[in-house]
Order: sequence, then C-alpha cells, then structure tokens
Amino acid sequence: MAQPQLQPQLQPQDQVVPLKVKHEEVVSPWKDAWRTLRKNKLALVGFGIILFFIVVAVLAPWIAPYPYDKGELVMKNKPPSEAHWFGTDYNGRDVFSRVIYGAQISLWVGTFSVIGSVLVGTLLGLLAGYYGRWIDTIISRLFDIMLAFPSILLAIAVVAILGPSLQNALIAIAIINIPTFGRLVRARVLSLKEEEFVMAARAIGMKNSRIIMQHILPNSLAPIIVTGTMGIATAIIEAAALGFLGLGAQAPEPEWGKMLADSRQYIQKAPWTVIFPGLSIMLTVLGFNLIGDGLRDALDPRMKS
Repeated sequence: MAQPQLQPQLQPQDQVVPLKVKHEEVVSPWKDAWRTLRKNKLALVGFGIILFFIVVAVLAPWIAPYPYDKGELVMKNKPPSEAHWFGTDYNGRDVFSRVIYGAQISLWVGTFSVIGSVLVGTLLGLLAGYYGRWIDTIISRLFDIMLAFPSILLAIAVVAILGPSLQNALIAIAIINIPTFGRLVRARVLSLKEEEFVMAARAIGMKNSRIIMQHILPNSLAPIIVTGTMGIATAIIEAAALGFLGLGAQAPEPEWGKMLADSRQYIQKAPWTVIFPGLSIMLTVLGFNLIGDGLRDALDPRMKS
C-alpha cells in the first residue's frame, strides 16, 4: 500500500515574496525643463510681468480712457488725478493711455527684431559651423566687423542710412544682434558635428541638409531660446534708446523712449511724465531677464543639482 506523500511545509523565512518592479516615468528633456522652470519663483514672477504687459498691449483700445495722440493744452502737465491716473504731458495728453499703447510698440519691436536676428543669425551660424573652410572664414570675419562697433552706434548708422522711423529702427536692431546668435550657433555646431550620432548619420549617407535640420538644429535650440529671451529685453532698451535720440518712433507714436525724450525738459516740473514710461521699460526688461535666467537654469544640465 502506497504511503501518502507529505507536502513540505514552508517556513516563514522560506515564503516567496513577489518582487516589486518600480516603473520610472520616461520624461523628455523639454518636459523636465518645464517642471524645473515651474519651480523657479523668480521665473514665474517674470512670466507674470510679461503676461501683464501682453494683456495690456492687446486690450489697449479698451483699457485706455483717452486717445493717445489727442490732448488739450489747458490740461498741460497736470499731476496724477482721478481723471488722469498718470497725469498729462506737455501737450495735455493722458500719460496713462500713452503708456498702455506704448506697450504694443515696445513688445512688437522687441519680439520681431529678435525673431529676425535669430533666423538670420542661426542660418549663418549653421553654415559657418558645419561647412567650415572659406564659408566659415567669410561669415566669421563679417561677424567680427559688426562686433567691432558698439551696438548703439551701428544701429544709429543703419537708421541714418534707412531714415528715422519705427520700422527702420526694428530693422537696425535686428541687424546688430545677428552676430550674437550667429556666433552662438556656430560654436554649438562645431561641438555637435563631432558627436557620434552625427558621424553615424554621415556614415549611412544622410544628406548634410537633413543632418543639420534633424540633428544639429534641434540640439542647438536650448541656448538659442535662452539668448533670444534675454535678447528681447536688450532690443526693448535699444528701441527706447533710438526713440530717445529721435531715430526710432516719431511723434505722435507713444513709444516709451520717445516719451522720455519729449518729457526730459519737464522732469522737474512734471516728473510723472518721465517716471511712468521709465518704470514700464524697467519692468518689461526685468520680466524678460527673469524668464531668461529661469530658462537657462532649466535648459542647461550643468545648472541642475
């Protein structure tokens, strides 16, 4: 008669414990940068400042209580009051309305001048860095010549040739900032084209244009974005400087630099005509600089602990 088989009893230390596999979320570099940026309080303050001025610029026709180009001489240089929150200027125009409409001009000039600089500078930097040889020599010497002049003097020269106007000031600002982005991209390309993934793309016969657009350019976007954001702040200051010199926006356009120039002789009698445009320039530039610093910390791996 067969003996029943006894099942071995498992001791507590012999019990099988299921392994817990920890699944880590795969985060793209851009998503990781966005998470880092959201934790930067100063960058969020910068976003808040710029968003405020964008909303003001977009809603200027509905926010401004008076036309920016019309005033009454009997209301000349009146201090801030309930009727005129920021007072009036030397022509009796409402300073609050002019500051609001000035946000449109400054943001427009700053943004589109930098876009032009980025497009041209990036193209030249890609060509110089990737192809090298005589192309690099010509483009680099062109950048050196442009950088040999102080930026404001070069802008004045360009506007003097084209003629004083807001559009020509935008073109001048775009031209003088091309070398900044061109040299930045060139340096980035010189390091990237020696990387293994680029050499592998060449080995399989990929065209140079495709390598540039699919491998070189995407890996060069981070420094371009950071420099471009800070470049908008610089462009706003340069536009204000040209307006102050009478080479940018022309009367009666309410550009902040032009407002400072027109009111400088009344700075003691009516200081509000200078204070509010000056504060607007300061806050806008501060906002873009804070965003640029935050983007640099978020996009640069070396800045992360």
